[in-house]
Amino acid sequence: MQSVKALGNRSRTHAPAFLFALLDACSILAGAALAYVFRFGDSSALSQPTLFIVAFNTAMTVLLFSTLGIYQSWRGRNALEMVTLVTIGWGAVFVLGLALVFTTNQTHALSRLWSGSWFVASLCLLVISRITGYQLSKQLWRHGIDVQPVAIVGANPHSHNLIERLRKNAQSGFYPECVFDEDPVASTYAGGLPVHASLESLADAVRTRGIKEIWLVLPLREEARVHTVLNAFRHDFVNVRFIPNVRDIALFNHSVSEIAGLSSINLLASPPADPRFLAKQIFDRSFAALALLGVSPLMLVIALLVKLSSPGPVFFRQWRKGANGTEFQIYKFRTMVVHAEHAGQLTQAKRRDPRVTPIGALLRKTSLDELPQFINVLRGEMSVVGPRPHALQHDELYKDLVHGYMFRYRIKPGITGWAQINGYRGETDKIEKMQGRIAFDLYYIENWTFGLDLKIVLKTFVHGFGGAHAY
Repeated sequence: MQSVKALGNRSRTHAPAFLFALLDACSILAGAALAYVFRFGDSSALSQPTLFIVAFNTAMTVLLFSTLGIYQSWRGRNALEMVTLVTIGWGAVFVLGLALVFTTNQTHALSRLWSGSWFVASLCLLVISRITGYQLSKQLWRHGIDVQPVAIVGANPHSHNLIERLRKNAQSGFYPECVFDEDPVASTYAGGLPVHASLESLADAVRTRGIKEIWLVLPLREEARVHTVLNAFRHDFVNVRFIPNVRDIALFNHSVSEIAGLSSINLLASPPADPRFLAKQIFDRSFAALALLGVSPLMLVIALLVKLSSPGPVFFRQWRKGANGTEFQIYKFRTMVVHAEHAGQLTQAKRRDPRVTPIGALLRKTSLDELPQFINVLRGEMSVVGPRPHALQHDELYKDLVHGYMFRYRIKPGITGWAQINGYRGETDKIEKMQGRIAFDLYYIENWTFGLDLKIVLKTFVHGFGGAHAY
């Protein structure tokens, strides 16, 4: 059965590319016709310059799309990337076509309204056809049609997780076929797949079953093993992909950047400028401005109560680390009586702490003491959602005790976060509490989406800002 699937893969290798190219050409021609009817309202014949630019753009689109890799397999790739490439490609061809019209002095023969309508109509048809084809492919893959078998090199917890992920996400278009590892206990992490204990056995399976994907799921230190596999399949037309286990040390989806003309995997690097983070930045500033405007009367009342509760300033300011370790002063309403700490020491608030004022206890219980931090968000020092910043003294204490502790400062800290809505807030009197908090923070960083931010904000409002550990 698996061999039949593989044969099917070979026989259909070039069919989707040809069909998509034909569909793209039809989309551009249909867009031109729709725009012509919209502009002129009749079926009169197109002028010669109009026919020329339509034919030119149609041919150039197919050629450019092929160059951009749009007709390559989108198995396992992102739909947004596909739509972006299609938009850029069609836009570039359209500009090129207009430039050709200008150089041939044919601008008088073209309607600007028709040209603009044609661009929009054809773009919509190109995107719709691409998304429809992509969704149809995912449905076929989900039902086991035209899926690609994968041979996995390396039996370890990371490869076991990968196998389970492929099984649960059939729409990716890949399914695990077998595992190669010379370790006698390899079957422990093989997830029930056949295990090949020798490279010769793996090569035989790859060639007889038509496997086109070999994924090396190995630690970074296994360089010699990687070269051995590459050498064994240097004459085979297979895709060999290296999927190292970098989750324990790399953040933000292990982004790849180019440095001095060389590709590099960012293992310990702050997130690059990414359009996805633009929505987060806009949301932060907008939300902070609206929040400060909306709660300003409440903040004035709280400020007055704090001032009357005990001698001292209204605001408590303390140095914290922000993105990339940049230090800033965080703002809170003062909840304790003014007191002095020994140099380098910071005592966390405990339950029924005598230093906490009566109004301070209420503010801490409801987290209203955190409201001034929207000022930090408005200034760009914090985000609405992110890992909570700790005092500098605590950073020094925990950075060597908790694995991954300092990774959380690769992004802006937040007023609320994934750890907080999962019960990790307040005093961290035990190392296990801090470890739990950091685990949630790293999960958030690794799996960040703007949707996750909105979910955290919503849960914060639904479940309230307080909690059993708020004191």
